[in-house]
Amino acid sequence: MSFRGLTVYQKAFHLAMEIFEISKTFPSEEKYSLTDQIRRSSRSVCSSIGEAYRKRQHEKYFVNKISDADMENTETQVWIEFS
Repeated sequence: MSFRGLTVYQKAFHLAMEIFEISKTFPSEEKYSLTDQIRRSSRSVCSSIGEAYRKRQHEKYFVNKISDADMENTETQVWIEFS
């Protein structure tokens, strides 16, 4: 199994894609602030999960990357509140 088989990754990826589609409807004046930021942070959740999975045998690195995923998830939540 790869990181793509993880339920948490699948959910994060699905939500990042949903955010991408929804953010297409954001006003053009939000392109460089809200739109880019929410897309970037939602994608970072997925990338951090993938990186953590690859380094899962190294506990400190794994915990660090999972913490990064949680941080990016929180950032995404804040951008959703602004939107």
